[in-house]
Amino acid sequence: MEYRKLPKGEEKIGVLGIGLGGIQNAPAEEIETVVRKAIANGINYFDACGGGASIYEPFGKAIKGQRDKVYFQLHFGAVYNEKGEYGWSRDLNRIKETLDWELKALGTDYIDFGFLHCIDEDADFEQIKTNGIFDYALNLKKIGVIHHLGFSSHTPSVANKILDEGVFDMMMFSINPAYDMEQGDEYGKGSIGERRALFQRCEAEGVGISVMKPFFAGQLLGESTSPFKKELSRAQCIQYSLDRPAVMTVLPGVRNLADLDELLKYLTASAEEKDYSIIGEFTPELTQGTCVYCNHCQPCPMGIDIGLINKYYDLSLAGDKMAHNHYDKISVKAGACIACGHCEGRCPFKVKQEQRMRQIVAYFGK
Repeated sequence: MEYRKLPKGEEKIGVLGIGLGGIQNAPAEEIETVVRKAIANGINYFDACGGGASIYEPFGKAIKGQRDKVYFQLHFGAVYNEKGEYGWSRDLNRIKETLDWELKALGTDYIDFGFLHCIDEDADFEQIKTNGIFDYALNLKKIGVIHHLGFSSHTPSVANKILDEGVFDMMMFSINPAYDMEQGDEYGKGSIGERRALFQRCEAEGVGISVMKPFFAGQLLGESTSPFKKELSRAQCIQYSLDRPAVMTVLPGVRNLADLDELLKYLTASAEEKDYSIIGEFTPELTQGTCVYCNHCQPCPMGIDIGLINKYYDLSLAGDKMAHNHYDKISVKAGACIACGHCEGRCPFKVKQEQRMRQIVAYFGK
């Protein structure tokens, strides 16, 4: 397991996490087994939203005695009816009641990441601010019940307005090739440029991203359901999300122990199995000439990490002041390029890397 440090915190988060939104139909014993096995395999980040009320007690049993090994997201706005079915609400009193019940069921007195839930429209955020939910969350963070404040959204323009508040450490966002290439559904909002700029802003401002919907609700995993009419593997989708700026962890949903076992294969997958460069064939008119940091161009005979250098260059252009420092620490810089053409011959996105390397040298001065 690879772990990534939260920019505004000391937490080190595993790149593969778990979403528990689909496991509510499994027996309580299996839910507990899934969580225990996930933790035993290095998974330490969970999202509890979207499932049923039945997941909380077995999840609490699974983390008892090892709470310090686990981080999880709870959402202010995710509520449950008398049947335990998931829904959402903007009623402050109901949110308070739900939170009290969740903490008791989980056997804990603090929340690692408290999220404002599903803010997709400007009106959603205005409502959260006017009815007291935002202030309630801020106060819980002030007194230590919430360690980090976050929010979930599907809309870049709205996410940017939320980030303007300057108080968030994490954003949950839907990321997958279909959404990023404007081939998704109503949840894949924003143009390629808008989404890319949002991720870059998060990187520049130290806001981590936890990824939902990495498989496009499973549609990318089948040729007949994929909008590209070609399937991608779980490993390819996970790696694609992890290579986007600011991403800390990917949270695929699991329904049972078999689903967890499938996800754990990512941890032992080869570089070839994770290689998602085939997406360059899907929508060439949208992706041509843009480095997506897939590293399909490797190996560079001079040892240049081409994807990483491109990422720092793009982030610096987008205003990330730390990107320049990160570039300075790279041992083999863009100036080592000998224009051999190896990378350009392999790049599925037709990026003129030799030209890019010259631009990067001129930009960074090294």
